[in-house]
Amino acid sequence: RRRQQPARAPPPHVEGAGAGNAARPGLTRAGSGEETREPAAGPAVTAPEHPGCPPCTSAPRAPRPAPRTPHRPRAPTPLPSPSPLSRPSPRAAPALAPLRAFVPGPPSAPRRDPKMPLELTQSRVQKIWLPVDHRPSLPTSCGPKLTNSPTVIVMVGLPARGKTYISKKLTRYLNWIGVPTKVFNVGEYRREAVKQYSSYNFFRPDNEEAMKVRKQCALAALRDVKSYLAKEGGQIAVFDATNTTRERRHMILHFAKENDFKAFFIESVCDDPTVVASNIMEVKISSPDYKDCNSAEAMDDFMRRIGCYEASYQPLDPDKWDRDLSLIKVIDVGRRFLVNRVQDHIQSRIVYYLMNIHVQPRTIYLCRHGENEYNLQGRIGGDSGLSSRGKKFASALSQFVEEQNLKGLRVWTSQLKSTIQTAEALRLPYEQWKALNEIDAGVCEELTYEEIKDTYPEEYALREQDKYYYRYPTGESYQDLVQRLEPVIMELERQENVLVICHQAVLRCLLAYFLDKSAEEMPYLKCPLHTVLKLTPVAYGCRVESIYLNVESVSTHRERSEDAKKGPNPLMRRNSVTPLASPEPTKKPRINSFEEHVASTSAALPSCLPPEVPTQLPGQVSDSPFLPAGGWQGQWPQARGCVCMRV
Repeated sequence: RRRQQPARAPPPHVEGAGAGNAARPGLTRAGSGEETREPAAGPAVTAPEHPGCPPCTSAPRAPRPAPRTPHRPRAPTPLPSPSPLSRPSPRAAPALAPLRAFVPGPPSAPRRDPKMPLELTQSRVQKIWLPVDHRPSLPTSCGPKLTNSPTVIVMVGLPARGKTYISKKLTRYLNWIGVPTKVFNVGEYRREAVKQYSSYNFFRPDNEEAMKVRKQCALAALRDVKSYLAKEGGQIAVFDATNTTRERRHMILHFAKENDFKAFFIESVCDDPTVVASNIMEVKISSPDYKDCNSAEAMDDFMRRIGCYEASYQPLDPDKWDRDLSLIKVIDVGRRFLVNRVQDHIQSRIVYYLMNIHVQPRTIYLCRHGENEYNLQGRIGGDSGLSSRGKKFASALSQFVEEQNLKGLRVWTSQLKSTIQTAEALRLPYEQWKALNEIDAGVCEELTYEEIKDTYPEEYALREQDKYYYRYPTGESYQDLVQRLEPVIMELERQENVLVICHQAVLRCLLAYFLDKSAEEMPYLKCPLHTVLKLTPVAYGCRVESIYLNVESVSTHRERSEDAKKGPNPLMRRNSVTPLASPEPTKKPRINSFEEHVASTSAALPSCLPPEVPTQLPGQVSDSPFLPAGGWQGQWPQARGCVCMRV
């Protein structure tokens, strides 16, 4: 049913960009394939819209669209290729811009004006809009914002409050988990600068000459901190001093900021006179300052020294002055804690460790299980039962525990048969820890060393070369074992009297923590069967006693071979390294242009120090890692851990 439309004159030809497709001859409507009609020459005259009306000679009107026809399905016709002059019709759907994947620009791209908005592109895979920014991904001066930035731990507090105890204990823990850490005790610098200590008058606030010497000693220690963290591969430096004034702490903060170090403050607060007096009698009287004094004179002089510090003491105030600092306040030897603005993972681990330690007297007993069947056969790993001599040791251990008469003794074992059978003879409740299981030897489980050498000669050679970092195929390394035993160490620090019945490799790791042994020494510590190790924590360490229970056994100790490496291991396999428990890092800067940035800083420490003040603490740095001739596919060259020197 078609209605015939009255004839109309075509619209006139109009010049200009806004005339639309009807004003341009020879243009094609996008998506339809219909051609526009050519305009007729002459004046525009339109037919009357209603009968009887004169023709309209006014401005031309847009043509009325043709009536729709019933839908008839037909085969789609291909669209004609548009000519170079063709453009889409205003009624056509807008064409979409092609999608572009987000690819960062080259480092040499020009910097974007910060006032201009970022260009948005759409990722083909994720279908999200991403900003296009051609700036380099890592700025050259973003040290404190990085997770692995070097950290300066700043001790705060009056004398005899346990700062040095916390410093050395924390350093021992961090080195044990593989974070290179070193203590810089300003008191040692002062003793080097002032050869002979006279009296407490040296610490009086009105002693200007002594104040200059003390400040120069602090600056010398900070200089060594900078060298250790920026050049020697250290990750954490403990600045052990009183730091009781805001002026001194501001100087340390300025030093850390200028060198791109993080700063974490640990303040020890104790108002219990009994604890202070006990600390003085146990530690301070035996210091080099009082080697020629009796106990009463030393106690009196040290109490007067504390009074000199109390006159100018300004505690950390996280509610007002120090609200932006990262800190923890240890109040009354762990009775209460105050934590403020912990920045990263390593600081949270430090806080967790400090919240678990205590100074109460206690005794820790460590021993291996009784001799088992695999010990007699020379096999490693497995889960065999006790031999006849192993059962005798279990009975002897029960008698030994009764003689010690320890109240509230807790007994811990692994989940393997030999330790459980040893603990059963004690007739005491015991706890099973999966973390105390022997090191997993992987494919070498239940084999003798001769069988390993014949079956896996390459693995045997690799382990002989570096026993700490070597990881058994599908098994563990000593480094992995340290990570597994960290919860055990935390719980041991919380407890009082504990007996731990474990295995040789596990006992070596635990003993290395308490005796502050390096990763190189740990796999070769002697832990014989049928011997109890009695550990008694003392001021700045741990005293160990070895008690043999007179039951014979085989020896499972293997001495270090002459072919064992004495430097970094070039044959590292399976990447037995974790981010936080890595060997000593190489001396490469951690961030772009780090050395240039440090060299250009304006916070250079003064070099005009007296000759008595040391400018470098003794330390040891390993050589750079190297690869063997020909290279190793899939191997990772690593360096060994840094040796922490007590100062």
